[in-house]
Amino acid sequence: MTLQNRVDPWGQLHANPSKSATRMGNRGILHDSENNIVRPWAHKGWVSCLISFKGIQRPKPFSAGNYSELFFLDEATAFSAGHRPCSYCQRDRSNAFREAWLQANVADPAQFDTFRMPQIDKILHAERAVRGGGKVSYEASISDLPVGSIFESGGSAFLLSPRGVLPWSFDGYGAPQTMDAQKAVRVLTPRSIVNAFKADFVPLMHTSAEL
Repeated sequence: MTLQNRVDPWGQLHANPSKSATRMGNRGILHDSENNIVRPWAHKGWVSCLISFKGIQRPKPFSAGNYSELFFLDEATAFSAGHRPCSYCQRDRSNAFREAWLQANVADPAQFDTFRMPQIDKILHAERAVRGGGKVSYEASISDLPVGSIFESGGSAFLLSPRGVLPWSFDGYGAPQTMDAQKAVRVLTPRSIVNAFKADFVPLMHTSAEL
């Protein structure tokens, strides 16, 4: 059975057979004893992880009593869904994100040392999700977005990459699309994460974005 554990840029979970995922994620235990998704999240500490780390043998996905393993095409998709880098398997990456996020979103540098990840998670949760599993978004023009942002236009998701606007799919990104830079779009990547991208934190993208 294909598990409902592939995550799209809206943060929704799908039973998709794609094998292109390069990141894993965690929102807590979301499945029941029959491996059905019964909740969109179980806590606010949404993270993205390396699929393999130090040879750790992970249990079978959706094992009883274990968190529900989620999978993303890439880090850019994970950020769009509202997940941040894990502080355990990606400590350096997590620290770099935290530093960029603080510089971009906290006005008083004196608060940086006392601003912990649970505080960031609380802010991210308000920016990414609504009760029942809906997606928070906001409107901006493409020209106002930094590389790594994902937005919706015409019901589809697109990545703003170094080589232009690319359509998203579970299997990778398509060919660059021509879009008016002043076009107003629905931004899926949470606002404070977009701010961190503007502070020179660039999310890792699937190899199909580099072709």
